[in-house]
Amino acid sequence: MPLLKINPTETLSWQKLQQHFYDIQFVKMQQLFCENKNRANEFHIQWNDFLVDFSKNRINATTIDLLVELANEVNLKVGIDALVNGAFINETENRKVLHTNLRKLSTTENAEVHDALNKMQHFTQNVINGTLKGSTGLAFTDVINIGIGGSDLGPKLVTEALENYKNHLNIHYISNIDNDSIQTLKNKLNPETTLIIIVSKSFTTLETISNANIFKDWLLQNNLKTQHHLVAVSSNIPEAVAYGVESVNIFPMWDYVGGRYSLWSAVGLSTALAIGFNQFKQLLDGANEMDNHFTNTPFKHNIPVILALISIWYNNFFCFETEAVIPYVDKLKMLPAYLQQVVMESNGKNVDRNGDTVNYETGNIIWGEVGTNSQHAFFQLFHQGTKIIPTDFIGFVNAFTPSDLHDLLMANFFAQTEALMNGKEGNYHTNDSNDKNAVYKDFKGNRPSNTILINKLTPKTLGSLLALYEHKTFVQGYIWNIYSFDQFGVEYGKVLANNIKAELNNQDIKNHDCSTTFLLNHYLKNKK
Repeated sequence: MPLLKINPTETLSWQKLQQHFYDIQFVKMQQLFCENKNRANEFHIQWNDFLVDFSKNRINATTIDLLVELANEVNLKVGIDALVNGAFINETENRKVLHTNLRKLSTTENAEVHDALNKMQHFTQNVINGTLKGSTGLAFTDVINIGIGGSDLGPKLVTEALENYKNHLNIHYISNIDNDSIQTLKNKLNPETTLIIIVSKSFTTLETISNANIFKDWLLQNNLKTQHHLVAVSSNIPEAVAYGVESVNIFPMWDYVGGRYSLWSAVGLSTALAIGFNQFKQLLDGANEMDNHFTNTPFKHNIPVILALISIWYNNFFCFETEAVIPYVDKLKMLPAYLQQVVMESNGKNVDRNGDTVNYETGNIIWGEVGTNSQHAFFQLFHQGTKIIPTDFIGFVNAFTPSDLHDLLMANFFAQTEALMNGKEGNYHTNDSNDKNAVYKDFKGNRPSNTILINKLTPKTLGSLLALYEHKTFVQGYIWNIYSFDQFGVEYGKVLANNIKAELNNQDIKNHDCSTTFLLNHYLKNKK
């Protein structure tokens, strides 16, 4: 079957969904549970260490049937096969999209990936065991990863999430061009025992190279041979060599892997240094298992597909524009920020794959915070606000360090999904209430959520979780008929930033709109 490029709103299944929405939009979830005592059993998927309960949603069996019909009508399976088999689905940049190949550990079909993994393994082992040393003969104690976007968010998330598995190396991440923060870090570290990883596909990224220059100068000011302290992850080998990185210390990046999907590659070198290569392989293995589930499982039992379809249901029919992700473990505090790039950089598009302006909503707004912190912040809006925010709750059955405190954490986890669904009726409905504030204590409920319950946070389950959201994002973009793997909006901002930087250096502001000109002149006038 062909790779279709059709406006989803023009499909027969979309029209059926629209009519179904009119029939079901005011139905209460409480009523659905009362009518079907077996609802939780019918609306969940259990896979490996994952239990995904999507019963607390404004859906019934017909909703799922029609959403799956939509996926079939646009040939989603063909799209999935094209993704994993290396078709040039990133047509605007004429590229394959093969981040799934980065986590295939049991095959040699992609020699360059396996060569890179072997090189990573050798390098990380030598740094961790102290064989590879700095220029004064001291073993490394600290690693600085300098990158931005996908060269920072993914590795930083995974390194923090798997802190319980870390070794003696201290990993630091620098992305923003904030010299105050950089100076604070430099004051804490010994340059003789610091390894610096510069991550940039082009090796010309403004923020990354600007930050790298500061740390390179820091090494030189301490009379160190920079080639013993600098490592690069880049596809521009000549530029990295010219910068002073020895070719043996340059790890590859490939055009068929977008930045936000690159933590599985050598971009994850800092993570592999933090937790050891064997644990890094477990991360890849977990992602690969989710890839196989996504590729081979019928849609009704396919976790990424079902979550994507429910998201489309809310975004395009209920017009709920945002989604929250609430992980109930501190070590996943960066997950919402990471997913903001994966989802919003991928699907923040207003032109379809035919070059036509879309006439429907794309790209959800993703946000969140860890529980229980979030309960004492924005959950008031979740429960009683005028906005409906579908929410993914992510929790773990077993803590890394078991304690009664974990039961308290998870009690909150379960209580919030129950409260959002059931609500609480205030006493003002009864005639004998003397509570003048009863009306303010009323919770209507009927607020949707997904519960993702995982046995334990390990490298393998984390790999599966992140791959789940990657594939969910792909399914949404494919059904919306948009290109999810380019990011021209981001690139244009880089061009403008380079131009403005040159103007600031020359103190000569060129042609801008009156507001930007006013702001730039104010900046120059008051800059010391």
